[in-house]
Amino acid sequence: MSGISRSDNSLLARWWRNIDHWMLGSVGLLIGFGYILMMAASPAVAQRIGASRDVFIFKQVMFLSIAALTIIFISMLSTQTIKKLSIVGTFIAILATAYTLVHGMDIKGAKRWIALPIMSLQPSEFLKPCFAICTAWLLTEWKKRFYIPGIFIALGVYAVILFILKSQPDIGMLAVITAVLLTQLFINGLNMFWIFSGLSGMIAAFVGAYVVLPHVRSRVERFLHPEVGDHYQIDTALRAFGNGGLWGRGPGEGRVKDLLPDAHADFVFAVAGEEYGMIICCLIIFIFCFIVVRTLLKLIKEDDPFIILAASGLITGFGLQAFINMGSTLHLIPTKGMTLPFISYGGSSALSIALTIGMVLALTRRRIEAPHFFKNNNQPFSKRSILR
Repeated sequence: MSGISRSDNSLLARWWRNIDHWMLGSVGLLIGFGYILMMAASPAVAQRIGASRDVFIFKQVMFLSIAALTIIFISMLSTQTIKKLSIVGTFIAILATAYTLVHGMDIKGAKRWIALPIMSLQPSEFLKPCFAICTAWLLTEWKKRFYIPGIFIALGVYAVILFILKSQPDIGMLAVITAVLLTQLFINGLNMFWIFSGLSGMIAAFVGAYVVLPHVRSRVERFLHPEVGDHYQIDTALRAFGNGGLWGRGPGEGRVKDLLPDAHADFVFAVAGEEYGMIICCLIIFIFCFIVVRTLLKLIKEDDPFIILAASGLITGFGLQAFINMGSTLHLIPTKGMTLPFISYGGSSALSIALTIGMVLALTRRRIEAPHFFKNNNQPFSKRSILR
């Protein structure tokens, strides 16, 4: 596409000229790693459950191909279209997530999935990007028109999400969504007293989850007291990193993946460590950091408060999800079943992350005209006021 003429004014040409090529290339690398590591990790898992050797590979190729097309399509949308899409998406995702409490699939004691013909859908995955955009819109409307109680509506929607996710239960997803909301409230200039109150409430909630929910207590106890309980997956994952060393054993030469039940999903980072070594693991970490930092650096130059809040929330959820997956695999934090974006197996995760990155690319792409927000506003917010 480098040969596109400057005189070409088609939608695709304009998209290519204005999109962040570095970020697009970084996402492409993650998708490439997703293909490679799925071919390495999934055959052994498929054979253990009596499925066709290539079933997970074929499905993930389909998921990642759809994800790539989703990124391109979403990144072409206007800011106003993304707002409308996210408001509708939040409403649908909340209803679908609530539906799982009644008719959801029960897997390992949690009802988070809806059974579909070709995949299991986890609706809460789509809450992360949609709620981030919806909250950003509500907070900016509240700043512009104080008679619109945007912050209270956002907190009300969050309360509904909190109740549903606690009932599933899905404490990890709730932690990510809570972190996104607190980040946006902080950037929006909320008084530090309320920010610390929110953090205190979050800590109290997790203490409560530790006391009330047996699976949360079990994971924390196993993390704090390694000599107690079942540490099979963590011990096996750490052995994989040790076997891989600096350069890895080589493609297809990993052995620990044959023993890891979730080698293709939550512990795919361990497969990367054994077959490709610490160098490739560091490269994967660098790519995630690059995407997060580049987004934040682009927002420094941004004047539209909606874009600042929305993109900050989206990239916070993206980065935190990657950290939770890699951190739990390396036994730096208690284990949590959360996928590594674009690399772990999972249709819902791939499509949700594609939606997230597509929105980030759309919001941060180069614009010729002033943002729509300023067109009919004689006194627009400055970046200084939104970040104070």
